[in-house]
Amino acid sequence: MTRTLQKFLFLGFMLLGLPLLGVLAAGKDAAIYLEFPPSTQHVEHAPFSWTAFTVYSILIMVFTLPFIVRLVRVKMKVIPALEKGQSSSRLRLPWWGWLAVACGIVSWTLAWSRFSWFQPLQPFTFLPLWLSFIVVVNALTQRRKGSCLLTEQPLKLLILFPFSALFWWFFEYLNRFVQNWHYVNVQDFTPLEYGLHATLAFSTVLPSVLSVREWFLTFPAIQKAFAPFVSIPLWKPKIHAWLLLIGSGLGLFFMGIYPNHLFALLWVAPLTLLISTQILFGEKPLFGSIFHGDWRLFVASALAALFCGWFWEMWNMHSEARWVYTIPHVERFRIFEMPLLGYAGYLPFGLQCAAAGDLVSSHFRQNNTNLFDPAPKPFP
Repeated sequence: MTRTLQKFLFLGFMLLGLPLLGVLAAGKDAAIYLEFPPSTQHVEHAPFSWTAFTVYSILIMVFTLPFIVRLVRVKMKVIPALEKGQSSSRLRLPWWGWLAVACGIVSWTLAWSRFSWFQPLQPFTFLPLWLSFIVVVNALTQRRKGSCLLTEQPLKLLILFPFSALFWWFFEYLNRFVQNWHYVNVQDFTPLEYGLHATLAFSTVLPSVLSVREWFLTFPAIQKAFAPFVSIPLWKPKIHAWLLLIGSGLGLFFMGIYPNHLFALLWVAPLTLLISTQILFGEKPLFGSIFHGDWRLFVASALAALFCGWFWEMWNMHSEARWVYTIPHVERFRIFEMPLLGYAGYLPFGLQCAAAGDLVSSHFRQNNTNLFDPAPKPFP
């Protein structure tokens, strides 16, 4: 058995097996966590708590404020003059980008309208809307640097779609144990229809986030602000990896037992588990460049998911088939359907999208270059 296969089997057991083992150990009925489509609301969510809201807010600010301050300072002091000098060299938006804009407007209109003649297709507006989004973002990248995933690596971008569906189904599985979201107006779907429709919708997640990340990496502000940034020396990486591994495993095991306390681990534990496993298997860890002070890919990946998250939540608000959140302790101050603090979950989710893209690109390397997670060029 190869080390790669061993690693994937180990990750599969940890990510899929530990939450289920946890609820079985607690004497809960495993059937409610495995029903398809999921319909039983078996988690009783805790009410809003100002204490929890304050603690979560402080933690979010501690982790994000240094990056915000750094980006604002660089943007104000350095970037305006650079962008002014570069503005004349930018290309025009390609024709296919304008076509995607038009398709996006039509899809948005149909998604939020309730035309009687369109009623049979009303639940299926998610896919064309997000396909339009992906093409528009690639067109914006093409405009800024003269190339993009769609024009330079179309096969690799295409492969992301089926992998993305598998990727998000994993989060759907983890959500069974905390039930932070559920879907409405899908009760008329048969299990087969639900599975096919959901798979098509989920297939757009990775192409969207990784396309936006490529676009963000063309912005001088991100290039200048986060290379170099803060270096993080890593002493005794094996010890740190074991601590991360044990902590991630325990979190996954207890997530279904204490969903009101450990719900946030849905967005954190898979990432820390992957990084710890990479270190223990002697591989270069994801975002290893941050140990040398280069945070560009890290920041661009996190911001890309947050950017996509804004559109996910906005377009979801008036769609017929949509999701609804029930997040314990912080269920207030909604922006669209999402509680305010819930948007912080998109930041680590972006890093996990980068990890998924790295797994895909490992099969399409040319001259040891990662096609989906390329090392950004130094800023002039």
